[in-house]
Amino acid sequence: MRLNQISDNPGARKGRMRVGRGIGSGKGKTAGRGVKGQKSRTGVAIKGFEGGQMPLYRRIPKRGFRPPHQKSYQVVNLGTLQKAIDDRKLDAGKLIDAEAMLAAGLFKNAADGVRLLGKGEIKTKIEVKVAGASASAIAAVEKAGGKVELPPKPVAEAA
Repeated sequence: MRLNQISDNPGARKGRMRVGRGIGSGKGKTAGRGVKGQKSRTGVAIKGFEGGQMPLYRRIPKRGFRPPHQKSYQVVNLGTLQKAIDDRKLDAGKLIDAEAMLAAGLFKNAADGVRLLGKGEIKTKIEVKVAGASASAIAAVEKAGGKVELPPKPVAEAA
């Protein structure tokens, strides 16, 4: 048997019904849409329509504001970093950045960068390059003899 000889079982694939092709087809004239009414017409979009009753999405109160260009950071705790170093997934002698953490499997995608948080403890001297870090995380890394490299702060223009 070859690839070009493989085929479906008879009746495994059913062809689509062609509507509006004459009364003999069984789906002619109204093409299976019934008669009259909004749904029989073209261009109908009534997904949230509840028969004139105020729709659910309009009844529920809306609160808050989501900035459209808000950054989403991956969160990595010091305890997670220490465990990855202990498990030999990360090399403490080299610079630990988002790519190294991604390769170690600490997260699936780096999003807009990595933010280091101070949960857990770090015993190893490490050099970390991240997009953001909490004050407690920076203090803990420096206490262990390492350092945290952060991107430069943007300078506000004088008006």
